[in-house]
Amino acid sequence: MNKTALLAFALALCTGTQAQQKSVTFDQAFRGTPTNLMKPLPTFSKWVDNSHYIETRKSADGATKQYSVDIKTGNSTEYTGAVGEKSAAVPAIAITGARNQTASPDGKYFAYTKTDNNLYVMEVATKKETRLTSDGNDSLLNGYSSWIYFEEILGRQTRYKAFWWSNDSRQLAFMRFDETGVPVFPIYVADGQHGYLENNRYPKPGDKNPNVRIGIAHLDNNNITWADFNEKDDQYFGTPLWTPGGQLWVQWMNRGQDELKVYGVDITSGQKSLVYEEKQKTWIDLDDTDRIEFIADGRQFIVKSDESGWRHLYLHDATGKRIAQLTNGDYTVGEIYKVDEKAKRVYFGARKENSARWDLYSVGLDGKKMLRHSFGEYSFNGMNISPDYKHFITTYSNLATIPTAVVVDMKGKIVREIASANGTEAANYTLPKKELLRVKSADGLFDLPVLITYPVNFDPNRKYPVLVSIYGGPNAGQVYDQYRMSATEIWWAQEGLVQVSFDNRSSGHFGKKGMNFIHRQLGKYEIEDFMTCAKYMRSQPWVNDKKIAITGGSFGGYMTCMALTYGADVFTHGIANASVTDWQLYDTHYTERFMDTPAENPEGYKNTSVMTYADKYKGLLRIVHGTTDDNVHMQNSIQLINKLEDLGKHFEMMVYPNERHGIGGNKQTKRMHLISENAAFYYLQLLEKPIPAAFWKKEVKGF
Repeated sequence: MNKTALLAFALALCTGTQAQQKSVTFDQAFRGTPTNLMKPLPTFSKWVDNSHYIETRKSADGATKQYSVDIKTGNSTEYTGAVGEKSAAVPAIAITGARNQTASPDGKYFAYTKTDNNLYVMEVATKKETRLTSDGNDSLLNGYSSWIYFEEILGRQTRYKAFWWSNDSRQLAFMRFDETGVPVFPIYVADGQHGYLENNRYPKPGDKNPNVRIGIAHLDNNNITWADFNEKDDQYFGTPLWTPGGQLWVQWMNRGQDELKVYGVDITSGQKSLVYEEKQKTWIDLDDTDRIEFIADGRQFIVKSDESGWRHLYLHDATGKRIAQLTNGDYTVGEIYKVDEKAKRVYFGARKENSARWDLYSVGLDGKKMLRHSFGEYSFNGMNISPDYKHFITTYSNLATIPTAVVVDMKGKIVREIASANGTEAANYTLPKKELLRVKSADGLFDLPVLITYPVNFDPNRKYPVLVSIYGGPNAGQVYDQYRMSATEIWWAQEGLVQVSFDNRSSGHFGKKGMNFIHRQLGKYEIEDFMTCAKYMRSQPWVNDKKIAITGGSFGGYMTCMALTYGADVFTHGIANASVTDWQLYDTHYTERFMDTPAENPEGYKNTSVMTYADKYKGLLRIVHGTTDDNVHMQNSIQLINKLEDLGKHFEMMVYPNERHGIGGNKQTKRMHLISENAAFYYLQLLEKPIPAAFWKKEVKGF
């Protein structure tokens, strides 16, 4: 890093003259009062034809309407017709006790589960309800996910839904979970005179997982076909896929999570046949829900795989035979946006030019003639490609460029600017400057991304405290060349905080190649990379090296705890929210993916536990946890507290009764209290100035 260049940049920040401008207020920063710095962009759904798209926006009377818009002129007319394939009109039916009520593709049925943990369907026309399973109970769940699958495999967005309609609406694939052998973790709720326990089935590393079966329910006869897997095997199943031809594909993975197999399952017999297999020395992500893209009516499919060290595209035929590698190189491929089967090209997003930016590319289905279709040094969000593959709608931005929606041709030329997110008050505020730079890792292998938000009216002759906001988990980077400017961020820049984000080698910037470093030592390289970045910040002449604070939640809380113990010679203050403190205390699927089991890797678990380094603790750490956190149990914080107390260490603790993993989910007053307490910490420990009285107002209206 050229420190002279950075200093010159910093000096330039404070030399410009500025007219008297607004500052962000407390209510804008913390209670949601609009700043009007930015305005929402229109949303784009589908294309009417090759030269008209559907835009959703507010009309003059304030109503939200759809318009057909000409891509070149921008002329629009209100749109009331159907776009593309007509979706079935499904009448609204409130089914008593139904969970995850989901319409069939043809709109003739609803599928759902009930609290008896059985799977049901209702025919819309007759309102006739049919129960498809009958063995559901408290520990046997049909179509309703076990917690470990909800959290780690199927995803929170499913709301525990574990059933999937076939394309022809005649079958329902579902998962059946037998949790009988899964350990129960008790969570104490202190309400009332005696309190009570919530008992949750939560497997921790090395524990038994739920037994899972894959069922196919047939609406014609209400029979169930079971896929040919042994439910007692130590295994995982990913989200099932229905092929265009009506076959069910099931993703299977071993307990060690280093072997993936995709099977085609005959829906009548349940017999399975292998269509895809992948093995890696470290791990494979099972929660990759868009791994497979079917083309040619299911005769071929494209797989996304990071087996090479970088996530790339591979073309296979229906038997699983690899036809071609479509992309290659030291960059990450993301979403497949569209496949032009006539021209034999696939359009996709990738971080090829810069790992902090997303661009649009296409490549032939033979792996040749890769083209970039986006332009400039920007990051692009969303790619809505026209039916004739000649244009796309996207939003572009970078640190200095506010998001702008445009129509672009496939040569990267802007055809028309649709709208800018620039708000009516954007020119009236003094905004902080931002910079994205790279710091060489201690071992010299990686250029780690660092995003700095400078204080408003930055003065390089002052000494500023630093606040590092962190997450740090695998493939969960935070540093991107995109425009982001929140009112809260501006507030702290006005108050004189240097705000920083770091990304480590496992953040996704360096592909699976970078992530593989953390195998069997989750947290080791991450904290070392963060220490390297923090040392760089400490070396700047405008940084107060006695005030290097760090904060984060969940994995970020773990990183914060490690920073004040393992990294206590670098970091001075921290607020750790809902922290993992020892990987033996988290769940099976997430932890074992990276660490294996405690029996297989005892040294790895010891060397990545915060408790191992508690004797090195210094500075000031505030530990924050919700008492009913059912994701990262408060047990984590309690065990760290116990260790610090035994060592005679001074720290702070803030408990939020009856709050889950995200504090404020139950009560907004709790959320405002958390914000106020964190602010008090920053004012007292970092800024050394009085806490504004507004933080302690009781009213939370509008928040």
